[in-house]
Amino acid sequence: MNRVRNILQVSPLRSAILAACFITIPGLAFAQEAPSTNTELLEGIQDGTRVEITLPDPETQLPLDDLRKFTEVFSRIKAAYVEEVSDRQLLESAIKGMLSDLDPHSTYLAPKDYEELEESTSGEFGGLGIEVGMENGFVKVIAPIDDTPAQKAGVQAGDLIIKLDEKPVKGMSLEEAVQLMRGKPGTILTLTIMREGENVPVEIEVERAVIKVTSVKSRMIENGYGYVRLTQFQAETGEQFTEALEQLREEHGGDLDGLIIDLRNNPGGVLQAAVATADALLDEGLIVYTEGRIQSSRLRFSAKDGDVMAGTPIVVLINGGSASASEILAGALQDHKRAVIMGTQSFGKGSVQTVIPLDETHAIKMTTARYYTPDGRSIQATGIKPDIEVKPAELKELDSRPFFTEADLSGHLIGQDEKTEGKDKQSTTEDQPGSTADRDYQLRSALNLLKGLSILNRKGEGTAQ
Repeated sequence: MNRVRNILQVSPLRSAILAACFITIPGLAFAQEAPSTNTELLEGIQDGTRVEITLPDPETQLPLDDLRKFTEVFSRIKAAYVEEVSDRQLLESAIKGMLSDLDPHSTYLAPKDYEELEESTSGEFGGLGIEVGMENGFVKVIAPIDDTPAQKAGVQAGDLIIKLDEKPVKGMSLEEAVQLMRGKPGTILTLTIMREGENVPVEIEVERAVIKVTSVKSRMIENGYGYVRLTQFQAETGEQFTEALEQLREEHGGDLDGLIIDLRNNPGGVLQAAVATADALLDEGLIVYTEGRIQSSRLRFSAKDGDVMAGTPIVVLINGGSASASEILAGALQDHKRAVIMGTQSFGKGSVQTVIPLDETHAIKMTTARYYTPDGRSIQATGIKPDIEVKPAELKELDSRPFFTEADLSGHLIGQDEKTEGKDKQSTTEDQPGSTADRDYQLRSALNLLKGLSILNRKGEGTAQ
């Protein structure tokens, strides 16, 4: 004990310095028996009292060796790089690296990037019209947006872009690649892509244009059966979706026999828009919830009373280009058994990004939470599995000679409905020109399922006592 006392008996000046060093350590916590104030600590040291302190957990502190390494790299670049680099440029590059190394969706938004993000969520921006991400250093097409140059040129979900004009994509950040894809409307950009099933790269020329995205499209595909296509979830999508349903009901003159919601190649968008769309079709219950490390990232969204399509069977079409907000809607309707999910497995983007402004012109977009379906399923990297898997296929009518039937026999007994049956055959669905369902196998499959459900419902109503 004397040895300890002798060590701690130092001059008043040295004691003040020692005490100050202890106080400035972040997160320093003293044991209960230690002096509670700076003055008491100083007096205790001067009196030779044994003082116990609890040092901070090294795991929670900034790693000094790594910070030294960072400053060493910074100074080496400043001194020896082939061209002069400003401090601001190096610091911004460091920030970009910190975020891009976390996951493919976290990024630093410089003024132009921030402005373009606001444009894309409002529904009008310049470019090719594709939603992209990064995979193995290449730009991956999540989905082409409807009625845009990329879709019209033949870009498909799942394509890997390996070159933009003559510039290889490998080594670029996603932001750099997006900047090259954007440009003056009317200019041409050549995409070199790798596509599943192709042995050699495919080159596609796309003409840039001002992209104006129509979020909701609707029409009657057959008497009694409505079709709503959601291309992207924008701020007003929920309201536009409800209006589209009302228009379909008015066109039909009452409740629909069935509804198809097409989410194929819908890359997502605004979370609240997906919630509003699901709310329109659910009477009650949880729609989606998010879980993150901070309190503000833990959210729950529930449906309010009222299903605007109560009693109407619904089929939702999804594929590998259906991501994020699309999966929220499909997952909620699937868990509540409000719709049959048909198509192929969705993309699997089950994370939530929050845009955090740093000042008036800069921000960071950072992944802050995972979202979960009402049954507690995380869709991250797994996607929504359809209730009925239907892969895309090309339909081709087979030529065949008509069958020889009773009606072809000379002198056959006339059937009671023979005359009217001949008239009815002239108004079948197959004869309707330009029917989209005839060309789209997945859409036709959805329509056939709705027809079957409608027949069963009518039979059930007819036998009810």
